[in-house]
Amino acid sequence: MRHGKKFNHLGRTAPHRKAMLSNMASSLILNKRINTTLAKAKELRKFVEPLITRAKDDSTHSRRTVFSYLQNKESVKTLFGEVVDKVGNRPGGYTRIIKTGFRLGDNAEMCMMELVDFNAFLLTEEKVEAPTKTRRSRRGSKKTTDAAVEATDVATKDAENKEEASKEEPSNDTNEDTKSE
Repeated sequence: MRHGKKFNHLGRTAPHRKAMLSNMASSLILNKRINTTLAKAKELRKFVEPLITRAKDDSTHSRRTVFSYLQNKESVKTLFGEVVDKVGNRPGGYTRIIKTGFRLGDNAEMCMMELVDFNAFLLTEEKVEAPTKTRRSRRGSKKTTDAAVEATDVATKDAENKEEASKEEPSNDTNEDTKSE
């Protein structure tokens, strides 16, 4: 009977599952993002988040404990250096699972798993504020967008006129000099 045995065995023996989770955790730490099945990602979350929490305390004991799980010096170095610098102030929830659809061969549910503070797209969206658009407003928004479009049109026309004037002036000066001589 399997009373109280809650975790997913993933169809593997215990050493195979341990090695697979260790390799996937190392890949996640080194690459910041991996593509895998949803079941593996959920198990990997349970495996890697306690390691990141352990890495917040940078001591010899915690490094050795994390190394016993990962078995990879480079991933331990990256975890205690680059990863902890970004997620050190977070109380938990260091990973994000984004579903990406189903695999063609066996229809397994696929996902992308990433470390939270390393998503460049989300970080740039927070910093860059796009102008707000309203769909049905007849007041201020249309006038402001029309004024902005007109201002950019005027600015581009002025720039084009200046370029044309600067191109014509030197050629006229040389023609006048040759005529006077």
